[in-house]
Amino acid sequence: MRDYADAVSATRVFAARLAGTTVFDPLGDQVGRVRDVVVLLRAQGAPRAVGLVVEVPGRRRVFLPLTRVTSMDAGAVISTGLVNMRRFEQRASETLAIGELLDRHVELLDGSGAATVVDVGMEQQRNRDWLVTKLFVRREKPGKAGLGLRRRGETVLVETRDVRSLAAGTKQQGAELLLASYEDSKPADLADVLHDLGDARMVEVAAALPNERLADVLEELPEDDQVAILSGLGVERAADVLDAMQPDDAADLLSELPVEQAAELLELMEPDEARDVRRLLAYREDTAGGLMTTEPIVLGPETSVAAALAHMRRQDITPALASMVFVCRPPLETPTGRFLGVVHFQRLLREPPSESIGGLLDAEIEWVAPDAGLGTLTRLLAQYNLLALPVLDAERRLLGAVSVDDVLDHLLPPDWREAEEEETDAAIAAAQAEQDRIHAEREAAGG
Repeated sequence: MRDYADAVSATRVFAARLAGTTVFDPLGDQVGRVRDVVVLLRAQGAPRAVGLVVEVPGRRRVFLPLTRVTSMDAGAVISTGLVNMRRFEQRASETLAIGELLDRHVELLDGSGAATVVDVGMEQQRNRDWLVTKLFVRREKPGKAGLGLRRRGETVLVETRDVRSLAAGTKQQGAELLLASYEDSKPADLADVLHDLGDARMVEVAAALPNERLADVLEELPEDDQVAILSGLGVERAADVLDAMQPDDAADLLSELPVEQAAELLELMEPDEARDVRRLLAYREDTAGGLMTTEPIVLGPETSVAAALAHMRRQDITPALASMVFVCRPPLETPTGRFLGVVHFQRLLREPPSESIGGLLDAEIEWVAPDAGLGTLTRLLAQYNLLALPVLDAERRLLGAVSVDDVLDHLLPPDWREAEEEETDAAIAAAQAEQDRIHAEREAAGG
């Protein structure tokens, strides 16, 4: 058995090392980056690698056949010509090397016990085919080898033919190595990875994420994926993840669940978080109350500019909500005391750090009641070039804020994350036409 670091050759490539490699066309222009390798597992003989999953601009994942690859190593992949830009859809006979083989449990045929796949090595044959001939594995328990004992966790390079159950492991598969490949990815990018996996594997990988990270990723997934993942977690773990989500996103997700399941999860959530979610569930989902978040940046008028900017730098605040501070009388948790106005981010940048934000108020900002509809929200956001709108009750208490991204989520079709760019463009054009119609009606009524 050879060492992993010494196993790379001109005709051997390891899938995990290939991830993230830039793909170039024959002219040297960048096409995208490798995200996975598509292999065919066979009952007899070594698995065959047939193509690469390449992420091109726009976060679209496409299939690049290995027959169109002239050079492939950990430094660069060179393709022969144009790449088919049709979105990659995994077939039933295909397996993703990084997404589905890493962390898979196998049995070593030398009798030394079980092991976990750490990486998959492919070699190009004389007929130009790429076969999975090597596996870099980590032993799961000590076993005898030669005259000594191997310690737990030892990693070795083995022939693919020297392992059993690569095609169908019986144990639940881990996700440590797959997630390590996407450790620095944005939640939306990791959501794309999960969405491309099979249902069972998607739940396995999602369950391996920390609660905060999983909450961020869930907010970027289609509703059916959200439901599948949450239902695949234990109820206590699911409640913890809901606690970590933005209240409006948690409310949207709970509204997709059966009533009994949603009620059980609400009972297990932290009381403060559950209270906010219950408030949001009381509103129709296409109104300001149903769309708003109950956790914008709310500060008192005596707060300094420096302190306000520090709140805006928090990682859990979205760019839209970081565009302004909502200034209110105590209490400062929604529903607040009397709403006084907002201070815009750009205004804060122009003032001395010690200045109190109470003297910098935009008290004339437009606001909406919780029953305001999508048309009203869209018109106000567009007309006044705002990224968020305050939602007030009859006593002018701040209930929450509606951000432009929440409105867009409801203007676009439910499957917009999966739609082709042309479909998304058409939906945006339709939304723009609706805005133009509303604006024309308003002008006619005012004229």
